[in-house]
Amino acid sequence: MRRSEFQRAVDAEFGVRAPFVIGDLILGGVGCRSARQALDEGVAPRDVWLALCAEMDVPESRRHGVGRMDPPRR
Repeated sequence: MRRSEFQRAVDAEFGVRAPFVIGDLILGGVGCRSARQALDEGVAPRDVWLALCAEMDVPESRRHGVGRMDPPRR
């Protein structure tokens, strides 16, 4: 997962709350820091996404494959 895919996934899952979720919520799964801090300190976006999902009780069905752009049509 790239950082841009992380951001799309967060925006899709949390909508207008996304900036607050990544900036204010402390995630135990990434060393008791916010998603933004973890990303800025080099934690892989996928690890941050999964920690965020666990903390926010995002169903398993919405955790994998999100954030990817649709493949280009030919």
